[in-house]
Amino acid sequence: MNSPFPRSSSAAGEGRIVVRLLPEGISGLESFTYQYPLKLITPMRPAETKSALVFLLSYGGGLVGGDRVHLSVDVKPGARLSLVTQGHTKIFKSTTPDIVTRQTMRVSIAAGGAVCLLPDPVQPFEASVYEQIQIFRLARSASLCLLDWVTQGRSARGEDWSFVRWAGRNEVWTVADGALARDRLLVRDAVILDSHRAHPQLPTLRESMHGMGVIGTLVLRGPLMRKLGEFFLAEFAALPRLGARDWRSDDAMKEADASLSPREKWRAGRLQLEKESRVLWSAASIRGCVVVKFGAPAVEAGRLWIGSMLAQEGSITEHFGEQALMCVSK
Repeated sequence: MNSPFPRSSSAAGEGRIVVRLLPEGISGLESFTYQYPLKLITPMRPAETKSALVFLLSYGGGLVGGDRVHLSVDVKPGARLSLVTQGHTKIFKSTTPDIVTRQTMRVSIAAGGAVCLLPDPVQPFEASVYEQIQIFRLARSASLCLLDWVTQGRSARGEDWSFVRWAGRNEVWTVADGALARDRLLVRDAVILDSHRAHPQLPTLRESMHGMGVIGTLVLRGPLMRKLGEFFLAEFAALPRLGARDWRSDDAMKEADASLSPREKWRAGRLQLEKESRVLWSAASIRGCVVVKFGAPAVEAGRLWIGSMLAQEGSITEHFGEQALMCVSK
């Protein structure tokens, strides 16, 4: 029996999101399609109007060995999009090392547009093999907030970087705006975590992580993210340096603490939290982007740290709404 419906032109694992600016000045979805194992969800009645909201999911809560996901995102001029998840992206084990689970995301952001991608971390299970590529192409006046992070696995089951291989690559490009101009690569950040040692004297993957249970990268670009980038750079510059010691008496330190500004008091509390939770991080400016690297022994410590930094500065809430922070504020 022939189906009365036209045959689908999309393949398994493919998805597409197109966001445009509506006449009333809010961002809405123009196109929204996906195929198994990819699943996309958007609220029928968004609680926020500052940006469109889409949840990136997979059937069964994770990706099975050999799954392929290809997502394309097109943000039209002036539109804004928040991309989040509803939990860890679980990567189930592969039966053999040559069965690779892959995810690819290609994002195009037009002039004045913006994307905020703040998902839960990827959680690769023991014996899993995973590769991820995310490519962002921005007009010169477009903005991007990208968080990419990965955990050690299921720590409750004793997994500690027990997967076979995890490889991720993020690229940020500016798009040429003239006939003779060329697209320019701003950042290419690649991380390869491989359990197979190249030499017996080299440390194992678990040993090389030095007790970290989660590592991540935050990339900021564009006018909407300028203040946030400056905030991270300023806070990194204010970190205590190796060998630094405060020689003041206890009374002098208490008197100094009483005169601190609200920002300085928050910083003092954050520094103490970083010390107790053993959070390590750095920030640098690279070709107009700010790149932040961080690690923590536990996922929740990393989530608390990155969430508090983003909430304290306020740009994400201002430009995308509280909904954009839901994965880093649990």
